[in-house]
Amino acid sequence: MRAASLSPARVLRLSLLVLGAFVMLAPYLWMLSVAAKGQAEVFSATLSLWPSEFHLLENLTKAFTRVPMGWLLLNGVIVCGLILLIQVAVAIPCAYAMAKLPLPGAKLLMGMVMLGLLVPIHATALPLYVAFDKAALLNSYTAMVAPFSISVFGIFLFLQFFKGLPDDLLDAGRLDGMGEVSLLLRVVLPNAWPAVTAFSIFSVVAHWNDLFWPLIVVSDTQYATPPLGLLFFRAAEAGDDYGALMAATLVVTLPLVAGFLLAQKHFVEGITMTGLKG
Repeated sequence: MRAASLSPARVLRLSLLVLGAFVMLAPYLWMLSVAAKGQAEVFSATLSLWPSEFHLLENLTKAFTRVPMGWLLLNGVIVCGLILLIQVAVAIPCAYAMAKLPLPGAKLLMGMVMLGLLVPIHATALPLYVAFDKAALLNSYTAMVAPFSISVFGIFLFLQFFKGLPDDLLDAGRLDGMGEVSLLLRVVLPNAWPAVTAFSIFSVVAHWNDLFWPLIVVSDTQYATPPLGLLFFRAAEAGDDYGALMAATLVVTLPLVAGFLLAQKHFVEGITMTGLKG
């Protein structure tokens, strides 16, 4: 058993996994290193990961005083939360109807969903910008939330999950007198939490890190999301103070890392049950 566990193939796989983990973690380690360094050490000729003197608290103070970092984080929570709630509220009924109800043209609808996955936001950015400008909705939460209120990927993911739900479970609920809405809320949704968790991580990470769309529709710091706030921070305040900039970046990325670590088990379970394996 011990020899099998240390076989060359297993050692090779573990080595590749460790190498891949190092490659993925290297930018974060360097970010932590720069965030803890003073400005002089960042631009020194010697390259070291461990700082000679810790300036992390000083750099964090700069990050929170030079720009409204708390407000930027709150904007990120509001925008990502609203997008996620609307996406889930739209995607779950749509996916349930296509997966479990005798809808005419269900295959056509499924084809349209698949085609929708091929349309990036960049292709619709200009007409959306003109529409929000005409409606005087630029620099608002509406402009940042509305274009993403329908997630084609969410519909596809929940559709794959609902196909795996046994029809006998739904038939039993109908025999108990449940309507489709009650069945969706009391039977389907409680069983769909793994898929909801997986989709939530995809959605929050994508929109928390999104810079393209907020950069187009937002020019006021009051509505800036964390990535846009970092851009304002670097352009207006930080200059070449990369220690403070990396400290601000650390603050912005920390909620995502913490959220993923807390929901990792449910995320893996949701991906496995929806069949979206890598």
